[in-house]
Amino acid sequence: MSNLSNYINGEWSAGSGAELATIDPASGRQTWTSKESTPDDVARAVDAARGAFDGWAMASLDERIAVCTRFRDLLKENAEDLAKTIAEEVGKPMWEARTEVTTMANKVDISVQAYGARTGEAASKVADGNAVLRHRPHGVFGVFGPYNFPGHLPNGHIVPALIAGNTVVFKPSEYAPRTAVKTVQLWEKAGLPKGVINLVNGGRNTGVALGQADVDGVLFTGSCQTGVALHKQFGGQPGKMLALEMGGNNPLVVWDVKDVDAAVHHAVMSAFISAGQRCTCARRLVVQDSPAGEAFVKRLVEVAATLTVGAPDAEPQPFMGPVVSSAVAGRLVQAQADMAAKGGTVLLQMKQPDPNAGFVTAGIVDVTNAHGIPDEEWFGPLLQIVRVKDFDSAIKTANATEFGLAAALLSNDEALWKQFSARARAGIVNWNRPTTGAASSAPFGGVGKSGNHRPSAYYAADYCAYPVASIETDELALPAKLSPGLAF
Repeated sequence: MSNLSNYINGEWSAGSGAELATIDPASGRQTWTSKESTPDDVARAVDAARGAFDGWAMASLDERIAVCTRFRDLLKENAEDLAKTIAEEVGKPMWEARTEVTTMANKVDISVQAYGARTGEAASKVADGNAVLRHRPHGVFGVFGPYNFPGHLPNGHIVPALIAGNTVVFKPSEYAPRTAVKTVQLWEKAGLPKGVINLVNGGRNTGVALGQADVDGVLFTGSCQTGVALHKQFGGQPGKMLALEMGGNNPLVVWDVKDVDAAVHHAVMSAFISAGQRCTCARRLVVQDSPAGEAFVKRLVEVAATLTVGAPDAEPQPFMGPVVSSAVAGRLVQAQADMAAKGGTVLLQMKQPDPNAGFVTAGIVDVTNAHGIPDEEWFGPLLQIVRVKDFDSAIKTANATEFGLAAALLSNDEALWKQFSARARAGIVNWNRPTTGAASSAPFGGVGKSGNHRPSAYYAADYCAYPVASIETDELALPAKLSPGLAF
């Protein structure tokens, strides 16, 4: 693959900065090198997006949708190649990487539908003419992509932004530059005009430069720390759109379940799917301090201990691949040790078999009697258990976080669900489904440290365009009745 990692005004080039390398988290080997984008590279990309804006915004909605539809079809045609790149860059098993590419393609039709439902145009008769509602694009968006879904999550910003008529400067995760390159190559092949999408690869410095650039808004998915920094940076700039999706310290409550294995399955899918690298993954499991709760925990530990971990191309396919890097794996193992040092009891020990690779096994720590456990999102297969006496305490424990992305209740008692759905402080609240379950026809976002009230998915159309209200008539005439004190 070429080492040209930037796409600016329709031209591919290398960055002008330091070396940018990708490491296969399954093997620890270097797989690709290029150069990071400098602030000058970012400025050129923003200028290109600015120059392309008027033409793209003035194109008809049908023209913009047609390009996006061609992109969708190209994703389907190139699905296996893109899935292999995702798997190699971030370690996903191929079955998960293929699902991600399918989700990317499906996003186009969903976004077209959402644009019509959430924005679009409408008109109605009023006394002095026609009341017309239109929606206009904001201008140039900086889009920041994360590593856990390096194709799907930035795609969830880019597609609705382009449909609405915005232009884009895309800064992907430094862990997944090649996924971004391949994706933008498909946009190029789909016929997207020069400058409408621009790609700047790089690490933190590139991201800082884009955040400080002359853009009309930033659409961000990533860590709370970076999101908060962007929020502070945009303070005093009310004219700029900022949409933040920042993950969560998500609770899963299990209470009075009849089918223990079904509950264990949903708990595993909540905590350990994608090696725990989903922003909706359960980080805290709240259970009854009772024999039934103990039986559930025992069964969960038994099943979690059998989860297979392996390389993305292993056969048979593993349940979990590696986390994104050996360093991240080491920090997760250290987090487990810190929980134990604070009074936690390790029920299933997370291990890192190879210090040079990102593989870790699932870990479960009972922190019921621990003290000083930080309110953090540990982005990996590390689950904390908290035992409580009653359901009111379960809800309070679930809400004992400054995050608020996802929460779920596993219970056969509908009355408990009504309590939980009314009181759980999160943007996604599920019943008898994993915390990781989200519908494409619904908004996706949270409160507190999880977001800034700009939910994505079906509601992405809301932040990609702003409403313009007009009163219109084709006749310029004096009103039949003049206001008091006014004479002609």
